[in-house]
Amino acid sequence: MPRWEPDAVGRLQAAALELFAEQGFERTTIAEITQRAGLTKRSFFNHFADKREVLFGPVSESQREIVTREITACPDDLPPLETVVYGLQAAADAIFETRRTAVTRRREILDANPDLQERELRKRAALTEAIAGALRTRGIDSDTAFLSAHAGMVVQQTAMQRWTQSPENRPLRAFLSDALLSLRTIAAQTTTQRGVPSET
Repeated sequence: MPRWEPDAVGRLQAAALELFAEQGFERTTIAEITQRAGLTKRSFFNHFADKREVLFGPVSESQREIVTREITACPDDLPPLETVVYGLQAAADAIFETRRTAVTRRREILDANPDLQERELRKRAALTEAIAGALRTRGIDSDTAFLSAHAGMVVQQTAMQRWTQSPENRPLRAFLSDALLSLRTIAAQTTTQRGVPSET
């Protein structure tokens, strides 16, 4: 029976992020990660298929689960885009809020590695489709679900960038609200400008 190892996933992720930042993703080995974490290779492979999964594994799955669950449980009168942001805020509170340093470090690692950016795009696409599916489950038509899911991901990416770069100690959910407001402002300006005749 395997020995219980408290927070093995968290320790492995923290060790990997430190090493990726110190010496680069490609130059870091699984042996180095497990040594830094004080665990064994067997422990690593109990949780991750490879070192890329340290960046894309359990957190991504947990985020998708929380977001879709909260979207499904939202009040019926909440508009689709607000429903998506509601789910994203729930995930922000549960997963990311206490991990700001790790999220920032992960973002820097992804920015420095084009191969990892491609994996990140696939992860976002999977989350977007899961969100659209959750909206359709609520009875939202396919076009609205598709647009709301993609708009929600724009809000998410904008908020994450602001949150990781801001010197303010504000919660991620506040940045999500700000990004949603910015998107609404842009949409309103675009609608207003359509009514203004162009100059010839």
